[in-house]
Amino acid sequence: MKIASIITLIFTTVLFMSCKDEKPKPKVIYEKPREAAQPQPKATDSSQIKVADLPVHMEGTKYLIHPVGDIRVYDDTNRSYGSSRTNGNVSYAISNYNRFEITGYFENLKFQHVDSTALYPLTDKKIQIQTATYLNTVFEKTKKQILVYTLTDADTNQDGKLDSNDIKSLYISDISGKGFRKLSEDVQELVDWSVIDDLNRLYFRTIEDINKNGAFDKNDKVHYHYIDLMKPEWTVTYEPVAP
Repeated sequence: MKIASIITLIFTTVLFMSCKDEKPKPKVIYEKPREAAQPQPKATDSSQIKVADLPVHMEGTKYLIHPVGDIRVYDDTNRSYGSSRTNGNVSYAISNYNRFEITGYFENLKFQHVDSTALYPLTDKKIQIQTATYLNTVFEKTKKQILVYTLTDADTNQDGKLDSNDIKSLYISDISGKGFRKLSEDVQELVDWSVIDDLNRLYFRTIEDINKNGAFDKNDKVHYHYIDLMKPEWTVTYEPVAP
């Protein structure tokens, strides 16, 4: 009985030490130059299938939006593809649509005017889009049609892929996908964003890893920004909290 208790104690101690040494996966790794923090090409996966969801039409606009991305099909029913799991049945959906917002994990959007058959990509860069939001309340007041995106645009943790484990950034474009540009700063994690309709302003916060430990925590710095949606250049204005 005493021997069993000693063995149990030793096992518990080893398990505790292992858990204690385990560190959370960093969102940023600084060992390589920032410009090298792009996904490295890998061998083509024959189980990877590129698909486009059925087009989305945002109410009141003249454009169809086609989400484009990859799904993976595995023989092993316990493996996963995209952001969901498969039990042998394949789902070809890569996004969800809720009136004025497209969500999911997709690599591009293609835009098509309702009077045309031509499709134009949002970007030629490698990204992973998580949300695309149409600012319908801004349109109702100003007639400007704007899309706001949250996405990953760099392999900041250098694991060879773009996903939700990398830094999330904020982008903007018009409803046709033109004028696509980044609002948040490089290597700053987007915290949240919101539109104040009465002022026609988009406010957002980011956090900067100032101690360069690869994680975002209480020791880092939060930046506060807003942009005037009525200005043609959408110039970012910084409003940090006073020290």
